[in-house]
Amino acid sequence: MARSGAAAVVEFFCFHRDRPGSMPLRRQLLEAHWSYMDGFELIARGPTFTDGVLTGSVHVVEVPDAAAARAFAFEEPVYQAGGYRDVLVRRWRNVLGRTMWDSPGGGGHLVLGFGAGEAVDLVPPRPEGLVAYGPLLSDDGTAWLGTAALVRAAEPASVLSADRYDAVEVHEWEPGGRR
Repeated sequence: MARSGAAAVVEFFCFHRDRPGSMPLRRQLLEAHWSYMDGFELIARGPTFTDGVLTGSVHVVEVPDAAAARAFAFEEPVYQAGGYRDVLVRRWRNVLGRTMWDSPGGGGHLVLGFGAGEAVDLVPPRPEGLVAYGPLLSDDGTAWLGTAALVRAAEPASVLSADRYDAVEVHEWEPGGRR
């Protein structure tokens, strides 16, 4: 989504998965991480958890192209210091047309559906309870690879047609950024 008067940008979904035992490193680099993120246009961000244990970070960013998205993901200070075990970077389309700051409130869940072939769930069945929603795409935007959603709902996985995906992951999520 290009901003008025700005150069064209595309949206990318980045999910940095923590390396086991990386919490001390993450604490040490928290300010560096936030300062780094301050330099980007973000649609959504925040940590993920499993049973209250930090497991990763979500960042949905607007950048000029795939190379800039990879630079964003791999130049991030915690990644550079070895704090993440892997990073998912996929082109994304902001179906809701808003940021997480347009949908204030507490946390919820990150729902990731991975697939290939014919696209499904291009439009959410119910936009209420959604913070962010959109398809995961190939770098050039032509191939559908799944769906990513930030959800505030009692049954978060219900936003996807689970039987149409190869795999669906659900992670606890909370909005991130400076406190």
